[in-house]
Amino acid sequence: MPGSQPEFRKAEGFEEVARVRSQATDDIVARFGVVSPNRILIHDYPLSHPLASFNASAIYDQKDEALEIYARIILGYYLYVSSILRMKIPLDDLFNRYVDVNSYVGEVVIYPSTRYDLWGAEDPRAYKLGGKLYMTYTGRSINYYSAIRENRTVPITAVYNETLKTWVKKFVFVLSESYFGKMVSNKDAFLHQTQSGEIYLLHRPHLITDTFHLMISRVDERLLLDHSAELKEITIDNGFEVMRPAPFETKIGWAAPIPNTRKNRIITLIHGIDRESVAYKVFAAEFSLSRSGMAVEAVTPRYIMEPRKPYEILGDRPLTIFPCGAAKVGRDEIVVTYGAADSMIGFGILSLNNLLAELDKGRIY
Repeated sequence: MPGSQPEFRKAEGFEEVARVRSQATDDIVARFGVVSPNRILIHDYPLSHPLASFNASAIYDQKDEALEIYARIILGYYLYVSSILRMKIPLDDLFNRYVDVNSYVGEVVIYPSTRYDLWGAEDPRAYKLGGKLYMTYTGRSINYYSAIRENRTVPITAVYNETLKTWVKKFVFVLSESYFGKMVSNKDAFLHQTQSGEIYLLHRPHLITDTFHLMISRVDERLLLDHSAELKEITIDNGFEVMRPAPFETKIGWAAPIPNTRKNRIITLIHGIDRESVAYKVFAAEFSLSRSGMAVEAVTPRYIMEPRKPYEILGDRPLTIFPCGAAKVGRDEIVVTYGAADSMIGFGILSLNNLLAELDKGRIY
């Protein structure tokens, strides 16, 4: 029946999370500016600027002392089809707050080209696995605008080819119907590798029951060693549900992983949609991952970020903060890159020590 909750294996701490979280906010992310679409020049494309640019991920380039930004862009509003643009922003521009006025040149590196992303490439998460650069994004499939209410969006992972200097779409993650049931869509995904070498997919399936599930699934690392040029489907047939929305939320979803060095742990930002204001807000949680299972180690009792700047309140989707990137640029500084009201790219600085302190306030294990 629609609305019924399928039962998946639960992470340890699943029940405790609900007792820890509250609707309050302690915004600990300092805002450092925003890049509006009119200040992004698209290289080698007839349109000089995107109509909207948001939901950006970031990789810290230590050699150039710059942030490599991968942002979702809109080139036309008719069907709101997205592509992914790459540009570089010097750290000096960020810390001196020049991002509010400077212009940047970018190039489109991922765009619709397969049946899996025909109607758009959305919300990239860029990260490194084993020293190689990966990007997982949401593909709007051929079913997106059809009457078929299945597999409308799927996670797609591209790998950067150093020799060709280009991104190559390599893997599409599909869900096993025997484990998950029928899927409407799957979003907010990225891969994470533990220090012991195990690889996990963090993803948020929307099932035919009209329920949403925050999942962590194990991926056989041997499947990711395929060096063929063809886009390959990888079936996910396992997973732990780690938490559900709080009573004051309608949905939650993965935002961006926080770089950290604790063995077999991951700290990640998570977005939640407030039931009353319908605002996108951000909290964080820490998880331990192993072959035998997983646990929610800690969660911030309060939101750590909510819309408060004009560019976060007004836009194509008002009251929205949607982080897709978190890059560690110093001993304590984490640059959070996020979509501001589905219109612009926002930049914030988060103290890692402050975040850990907030997590300790909601420590479960």
